[in-house]
Amino acid sequence: MTPESVMTIGQQALEVTILVSAPMLLAALAVGLLVSVFQAATQINEMTLSFIPKLLVMFVMLVVMGPWMLTLMMDYTKRIFSSIPGLVG
Repeated sequence: MTPESVMTIGQQALEVTILVSAPMLLAALAVGLLVSVFQAATQINEMTLSFIPKLLVMFVMLVVMGPWMLTLMMDYTKRIFSSIPGLVG
């Protein structure tokens, strides 16, 4: 196993991690921004007002994007497992 192959595996792992987490994080960021603007405009400072919409949007994103995220992770895992014989020998 060469240092280049280790770096390639690590790079692919980071790419998959970013791709899998991006939809959830971007949705939470957008909802958080909208709720913050709403709170600033109305001067309502309630903690649950920022938490509940994020929770609901993250759940919806998980339902909508979940199959794609699972497929992406499964493809990466299959590639890693199938490359083990070539990396060892």
